[in-house]
Amino acid sequence: MSVTWAVRQPHPVVRPLVTRYVGYAQDEVTLPVHRGLPSRHVTLVISLAGPVRMAGHSLQGLVGGLHTRAVLIRQDRSQEGLQLELDPLGVRTLFGVTAAELSGEVCDLAEFGLGSLPDRLRELPTWGERFALLDDVLAARAVDPVAPPPELGEAWRRMRGADGRVRVTDLADEVGWSRRHLGERFRAVLGLAPKQAARVLRFERAGRLLRQGRSDLAGLAVECGYYDQAHLSNEWRALAGCTPGTWIAEELPFLQDEGVAAGKTRGHDS
Repeated sequence: MSVTWAVRQPHPVVRPLVTRYVGYAQDEVTLPVHRGLPSRHVTLVISLAGPVRMAGHSLQGLVGGLHTRAVLIRQDRSQEGLQLELDPLGVRTLFGVTAAELSGEVCDLAEFGLGSLPDRLRELPTWGERFALLDDVLAARAVDPVAPPPELGEAWRRMRGADGRVRVTDLADEVGWSRRHLGERFRAVLGLAPKQAARVLRFERAGRLLRQGRSDLAGLAVECGYYDQAHLSNEWRALAGCTPGTWIAEELPFLQDEGVAAGKTRGHDS
């Protein structure tokens, strides 16, 4: 399979809302179905080739909310497009809805007034120009940010920084809220309860380490906050729909290079 990647951080005005832009072009893809795994990000995907196809949807551009189950995506042999990793607390600024309203859902990009964006991006010849257009479009929406309560922002920052390995009671104490109030605010804004969000973050860290070549599942389980390897495997069955071993065999050979997969940003523009 031939694969090229282009990765860049957004313009500083957009950066508090969007972690990074990832451009991709793949030929001779042989894996028929890809598992879109739960992560800390709301995901914006724009296809520059055929539409993205999943259960009940066939879309040129989409926004996917936080989720706790794998999304099965049918793959064409040739694919080209962009994926944007959005901070769920920035979704309201960009789209006028909370991440909670998108939780577990896949929405057409046109619902947010961006239906022409895939065609505009397709007309541009380089990744650098495409990223610049994304900067322009998103910066125009970022001029009047809608900030969440600072306590919620701090709780989400702490939970992300610990990759979910933090007790909810301790988190509530740190921000000066009751555990119940913290749970209510998490669900109202992110769409996940704190324990669900922590689950996703632990799972995401495990996936990141697997992409980097970690093969000691027992040690990896403890490092990521699981009781043992059996706990890790059970969580992968629930969140990915398969065991870590099955995912490694099916998906890992087709995933992006280690730098992109590990979250490192590279400045490829052309």
